[in-house]
Amino acid sequence: MTSHSPRHLDALQPGTSARLGQIQGNAALRRRLLELGLLPGTPVRAVRRVVTGDLIEVEVRGCFVSLRRAEARNVFLSPDETP
Repeated sequence: MTSHSPRHLDALQPGTSARLGQIQGNAALRRRLLELGLLPGTPVRAVRRVVTGDLIEVEVRGCFVSLRRAEARNVFLSPDETP
């Protein structure tokens, strides 16, 4: 177990990759994220951030998904971040 705090998907910098960990939030949000392919253990790559900073685009399972920053804060990255 590492001593650093858990990282969220919204902290992933464009061009970097990680492996998804736990998904939190209310049931509707978790269901939506899972339906988009954001499953624990799945590799994900940050593509870009919109200039306003509220939207984050990620590539997961060959698809590009845009998430609000608040939604991305509910997705934790696996401690073993290497995909």
